[in-house]
Amino acid sequence: MGSTAVVLLLAALTACSGSPPPEPPTPSRPSPTVSTADGIVVTTVYTTAYTWFDNTPPGSSSISYPVLHRTAGGTGTYGDPVTVAVGHSKASGKDVPDFSPGTRIYLPDVRRYFMVEDSCGDGPKPEDGPCHQGRNADGSGSTIWLDVWIGGEGGTAREARRCASRVTGPKGTMHTAVFNPARDFAVAPGKGVFHDGTCDVGYGNELVKGAGAG
Repeated sequence: MGSTAVVLLLAALTACSGSPPPEPPTPSRPSPTVSTADGIVVTTVYTTAYTWFDNTPPGSSSISYPVLHRTAGGTGTYGDPVTVAVGHSKASGKDVPDFSPGTRIYLPDVRRYFMVEDSCGDGPKPEDGPCHQGRNADGSGSTIWLDVWIGGEGGTAREARRCASRVTGPKGTMHTAVFNPARDFAVAPGKGVFHDGTCDVGYGNELVKGAGAG
């Protein structure tokens, strides 16, 4: 799995005899990528959402890398994760996604599990456009871009767009994601992020345990 790790180095300053006292070292900051028993936790993830109305092609639930689902879907449990699209590159002559199809990801802000089953970024050079390794992520400084499926075919395009905007959050927002997550994170009820006229988002980045296997 090819996530982007950020390594922060502390500068050590030494003082010569008779010189002014050294400047205090730059305080360390936690790495945005941490491996834990519950999975690989990344705190610099930019999330967007795509819908039945703006999928490629529009008015469809087609996906690029079917694994558990033939078309975009899922309820969000560990056993039935929602489809998520990731950046990809065709620079090598092959279509290479940033994360392997079948990779599970947990997003605490929507309290659902996802699985890489689709690509984000169209055209002959998707590596130069949105999604690929967090590129063009609205100035957020993110390292990874995830585009989550929220459906919407049972509602209106306007409702779906509003929900997609809430998944993204205000400009510069970054979210936490857990790659290869444990099975027992909390899962919100309902079929997917946008269900029964409800946009089920806004739980925050705290990782909460619960009955998530499904």
